[in-house]
Amino acid sequence: MKLIECPVIGARPLSEFVYGGEVRRPPLDADGNSSAWTDHVFNRSGAPGVLREWWYHRPSGRWFVLERDTLRNAVQRVVPIGEVVHAVPTL
Repeated sequence: MKLIECPVIGARPLSEFVYGGEVRRPPLDADGNSSAWTDHVFNRSGAPGVLREWWYHRPSGRWFVLERDTLRNAVQRVVPIGEVVHAVPTL
């Protein structure tokens, strides 16, 4: 069973979590430029490596960010919320 470290209650099974996507900055030209938003929403690099990702733990009701190596599928660390400057996504 794969476990993920919840910052509130510790290691929990993967089935309790919801993947929220990669942490990314919004486009610089966000005002009225539909092509910039289209690119932001639909295009990802997809390259393997360490990514920052949003995760939601359903039982604790908490969003948090993990750094995960997508090549090895290994969580490296929970990112402190002070290091994350993007808005929390909604479900």
